[in-house]
Amino acid sequence: MGIGDKAKNKGEQVKGRAKEAAGAATDDESLRREGRSDQTEGSVKQAGEKVKDAAGDVKDAVKKK
Repeated sequence: MGIGDKAKNKGEQVKGRAKEAAGAATDDESLRREGRSDQTEGSVKQAGEKVKDAAGDVKDAVKKK
């Protein structure tokens, strides 16, 4: 996955925060939950990207030896 995927994941987190805030402002618990879910999903995807990046760094370091 590339930089575009990372930006998309970050956007999902931001969208989730906006939904959660809108839900809080309108007292809409369903929207708040949906926003928290979007944030969590974006965070999990970001963590996956970091793991992939780290694995690639290890692979590159081993190849250099």
